[in-house]
Amino acid sequence: MGEICTERLTLAYDERAVVAGLDIVIPTGRVTALVGPNGCGKSTLLRGLARLLKPRGGSAYLDGRSIWRMPTRELARQLGILPQAPVAPEGLTVRDLVAQGRYPYHGWLNRWSEADEEAVARALDITGMVDLAHRPVDALSGGQRQRAWIAMALAQETKVLLLDEPTTYLDMHHQLEVLHLLRRLNREEGRTVVLVVHNLNHAARYSDHVVALSDGKVVAAGTPQEVVTSEVLREVFGVEAHILSDPDTGVPLCIPYALCENSNVRAPSMDSFAAPHTGHIHV
Repeated sequence: MGEICTERLTLAYDERAVVAGLDIVIPTGRVTALVGPNGCGKSTLLRGLARLLKPRGGSAYLDGRSIWRMPTRELARQLGILPQAPVAPEGLTVRDLVAQGRYPYHGWLNRWSEADEEAVARALDITGMVDLAHRPVDALSGGQRQRAWIAMALAQETKVLLLDEPTTYLDMHHQLEVLHLLRRLNREEGRTVVLVVHNLNHAARYSDHVVALSDGKVVAAGTPQEVVTSEVLREVFGVEAHILSDPDTGVPLCIPYALCENSNVRAPSMDSFAAPHTGHIHV
């Protein structure tokens, strides 16, 4: 379980549609990478799937149910989102941040339980944050902070994780650290993972399914071998690239070398400048 799909989904800021009439299927239990140029609608789509942005038309579905008709707490027990550049309150410890992932399980009469304690402890252990549990989040390195936020998502115990550019602003070591963790969560836990990523080689190496977007529409979707091609890169990014075979994994390895003449790739739209959601991870 955990299949996400959309039917004629339209998402907009003010009067401008960023995603228009989009039909997409996210496979269950796989890692899906959303790729495309700045302003193409990747982050907007993710916010729409997480119910952070109300559609102007169409809908999004989780296991056949409209996410807009699901009770908020029920949806938050099934789907978690890690927004781009999340910010924790000053002085908040890692453990307290991770504990916020248990919000969907608490109502007026529900107190902190042994199940909550176990979920937090497990999330800290999986992400390698046990020794940092009592450190303030704002005192951590970039990679450690990302792991802390991912631990929060894990404590939420959802079957679907949506992550908006989880490797942005991280150095090479910490990028790989986060990507390895996400792939391990998928392989060992069976979680459906959807992430916005700019690095095509990361998308090809760490995902099972790639969706290439341009101007709010799907240009190509499928395995890395089907999507990361010279033709798709010309159409989506307006670049010429050599596509080699990764000597370690056999997946496509992209080496861009020139801009296409008469490229139709547009300058970034409002999607590039929309303020990131920095609140809690639940929906």
